This record gives sequence, structure tokens and C-alpha cells, in this order.
Amino acid sequence: MPNAYVTPTTFAFFRELAEHNDRAWFEKNKERYHREVRDPLLRFVADFGAKLPKLSKHMLADPRPVGGSLFRIYRDTRFAKDKSPYKTHAGVTFRHEEGRDVHGPIFYLHIEPGRVFAAAGLWHPPPETLKQIRDAIVEKPERWRRAIAGLAIDPGSDSLLRVPRGYAPEHPCADFLRHKSFTASTDFTQAQACAPDFLARYADACRKNVRLMEFLTNAVGLRW
Repeated sequence: MPNAYVTPTTFAFFRELAEHNDRAWFEKNKERYHREVRDPLLRFVADFGAKLPKLSKHMLADPRPVGGSLFRIYRDTRFAKDKSPYKTHAGVTFRHEEGRDVHGPIFYLHIEPGRVFAAAGLWHPPPETLKQIRDAIVEKPERWRRAIAGLAIDPGSDSLLRVPRGYAPEHPCADFLRHKSFTASTDFTQAQACAPDFLARYADACRKNVRLMEFLTNAVGLRW
């Protein structure tokens, strides 16, 4: 039996949107989007929010339909070659309470036909934040190793070929100093996303990344 958040209709909507990614189709199906995608995911945000304090008292779940944890479905096409107006996936982010002004790590959920995953960490932080992370790794390499134990940290496709200037190439964590992002993820099948225990599964995935999140949060001067 599907859960109250993600169902086969969620994926069906996005598959159809991918085939008809234009304003006329979306306007005809806007209420369907609200009913089958937006509103159920806002309930997910609210219900996961009750579990967040067990991970960190400073991470937020914001179930507002605009400006909250659920990303807008509208794409920013101003500088994009692809002018398709709508995203064909849903993204949910749980940010630090101070994260709007300071670039802090996040918990993330991605829902797309054929691709569902939970992620945690920092993706492409600005230069000053990236330096804070690298400095923390250099200063506390053992703590960093404990934070990522059992995790596969994604180096991204744009990691540096060499250790950046100002850092020792022979440092024991030199490979991580080349990263421009620091994230770990857990993949789910569509069947798992639609299962009654998906909220619990997502919470477990976030819990596995708590040490990583704590390290990154402290590195950028925020409270965990």
C-alpha cells in the first residue's frame, strides 16, 4: 500500500510533465500537481520535521508551499539553453536555522522517475565556505575520518586534479582537499519511495550522515 507522501501518481505526473513541458499543459494540470505532488510532499516535510530534533535541534523543516523546504517546480531559465519552464523532479531540502545567510549543510530528498535518493552535506559551496571546510579537514583529520566512516563521499565531476594552493599535497586527507563538494547519498527504488515505511527509511538515511553533517556545520561556524 502506498504511503501518504509518494505514490505511483507522483511519478506518473512527472513522466507526463517531461513529455508536455509547457505552460499550457501545466496550467491544465496545476490542480493535479497540487493534489498529487505538492501537498503530499508538504505533509512529508511537516511529518519529518517532528523527527528532525532527534538529529539536530538547529535543522528546520518548513512546510510552507512557497519559500519553504519544497523547491519550486518552476525552472530559472534566464541563463539556461534549455528553456523548459518546469522541473521534472521534486526536491526537498532541510536547512540549518541560520542557513539563509550562512552556507550550511543540508539534508536533501530527490524524487524523479527512475531516480530517488537522500543526500546530506554541502554541494558546491562558495569559495569562503569551501575554504572553511578544507581548513577544518587539515586541522582535524582524525575527526574528519570518523565523520565519514562508512560513507562514500561524492567527489563530484569537477574536483581538482591537484591539492589547491596553500595546502600540503602530502596531507593524509589530501584527496578530500581536492573536492569542491562534500556530500553522501542513499539511493531508493520507486517501490521503496512508495512503501508505507518511506518516511522511516529517509530518517534512517539522514541519521547515517549525522557525523558528517555535524563536522561540516561546525566547520562553517554553526551550531549542530
